[in-house]
Amino acid sequence: MKQNVGGIDRILRLVVGIALIAWGVVTQNWWGAVGIIPLFTAVVSWCPFYPLLGISTKKES
Repeated sequence: MKQNVGGIDRILRLVVGIALIAWGVVTQNWWGAVGIIPLFTAVVSWCPFYPLLGISTKKES
């Protein structure tokens, strides 16, 4: 599992994930659980759809 999520992409995923989870808690709606997906992909720096699309936002060092 090669990392393919880089800098700004990772930060946006963290923010969106936390916002969705918070929205779900505030509105008491289970759809907030969808926030786990972007949060998880940000933490592990890997998105399962990027290889299918042939893209990567992580800069090679």
